[in-house]
Amino acid sequence: MAAVDILSVKVNNNPAPFLSALSFEIAYEVRESLADDIEWRVVYVGSAESEAHDQELDAVWLPANQLGRFAFVLEVPAPQPERVPPTDAVGVTIVLLTCRYRGREFLRVGYYVNNEYPPEVLAEESARVRQRLLQSGATEEEAEAQAAATVDIQPPRWDRITRHILAEEPRVTRFPCAFDRPAGNKGGVANGADAALTTPAAS
Repeated sequence: MAAVDILSVKVNNNPAPFLSALSFEIAYEVRESLADDIEWRVVYVGSAESEAHDQELDAVWLPANQLGRFAFVLEVPAPQPERVPPTDAVGVTIVLLTCRYRGREFLRVGYYVNNEYPPEVLAEESARVRQRLLQSGATEEEAEAQAAATVDIQPPRWDRITRHILAEEPRVTRFPCAFDRPAGNKGGVANGADAALTTPAAS
């Protein structure tokens, strides 16, 4: 059994504008008194192509020297748009909530995130594309066809993108960790094992 385990996570402010803060209401249990603090961290995966685009949005250290159940709200700033490849501005990515003890990750909660433009933004962009094509000499049919296929806006209009975290489908992974126990006695579950997590309704 792990010395610290997560009980539930509620994703607040969801869906929300991409540039708004992310907020998680976290409940966890301390089952063994620990000498050092535990670290909660939120990481945004900017691109599936390279970890170089991962952004640590923020981290907080909390004491774990008292047994019991605890809850807190972890609010972190939005990802920095300039660190996200423009081609990955919209579409599906991942946000990770992790917990570490003495630098060792023992818990990870992953959520898929869908970033998209509202229909009215796509309609505006489609109209602009159509007008530009007509002015360049395209026929009505050509302009309509290309405008209708417009889904990629470059450069990205970050202030118009909506972020939707799929809060009902978290992937929870627990990793062995010795915590303050003697070496070799790690407790917990098998490496990389997934387990259920309570997900209260988002607000």
